[in-house]
Amino acid sequence: MVIYKVFNNNAVVIKDENGLEKIVMGCGLAFKKKSGDSIDESKIEKVFILSDPNIISKFQELISNIPQDYAELGEEIIEYAANSLEVNLNDTIYISLIDHLYAAVKRFQDGIVIKNAILWDIKRFYKKEFKIGLQALNMIEKRFSIRLPDDEAGFIAIHIVEASTTKGAEDIHSVAEIISKITNIVSYHFHVYFNEDSLYYFRFITHLKFFAQRLFEGKAYVDDDLHNDLLPTIRKKYVNAYDCVEKIEDFLKKEYKYNLSNDEKLYLTIHIEHVVYKSVL
Repeated sequence: MVIYKVFNNNAVVIKDENGLEKIVMGCGLAFKKKSGDSIDESKIEKVFILSDPNIISKFQELISNIPQDYAELGEEIIEYAANSLEVNLNDTIYISLIDHLYAAVKRFQDGIVIKNAILWDIKRFYKKEFKIGLQALNMIEKRFSIRLPDDEAGFIAIHIVEASTTKGAEDIHSVAEIISKITNIVSYHFHVYFNEDSLYYFRFITHLKFFAQRLFEGKAYVDDDLHNDLLPTIRKKYVNAYDCVEKIEDFLKKEYKYNLSNDEKLYLTIHIEHVVYKSVL
């Protein structure tokens, strides 16, 4: 296996017998190597088949311009996530997550902390991925001696969720369609238009995206007894929002044969209350 281009000590581009470019990664596999040299195939840990020109360009730029520690850390977190969830993660996570880790650490070192506006939803609906995110914070702390806030565990969880989905273009369209139909139900129910640049609208749409993904992936949400007790209170407090949720429930039953759990009714009611009264034009 002959090197076509060297990125750093751990990553090179090779061409296979058919002329197809691949990025090959492994600890020290390119140490003191140059274009045209052979590599020790026993050191290969990961192979990326280069097919999308956009991904090729971004990955090459990323690997060439960040310290080796971040690529190694990203590999460690991704491997831990894949093993914990027992899934194959999309290789694009090697770009998105490694880039995010580098930016997150640099921001923190510069005293900049970004709040995660959807942390509540992530903790609630993607518990396993958030737990992996917390473990990732431990890995970051061990390597760089800094402790990032839990908001970053939420951001890492999002990368993992997106990389673990198997949705194709048709499923992505279906998710967008259900989001559009639910937002229309809310808009017509309250006779309002939303400020789509507002934080509350962003939270609402993200909640719907998570919900739609679970619906199409057949992941039922199990009610929490504590929240079952809370639902009657929320129903009385936000009467109009809950009436809207009942319309959404009727729509989901008719179109998707899906019954909302009490927890889903609770969270939808709260999100609708906020988006209607804090995000209208």
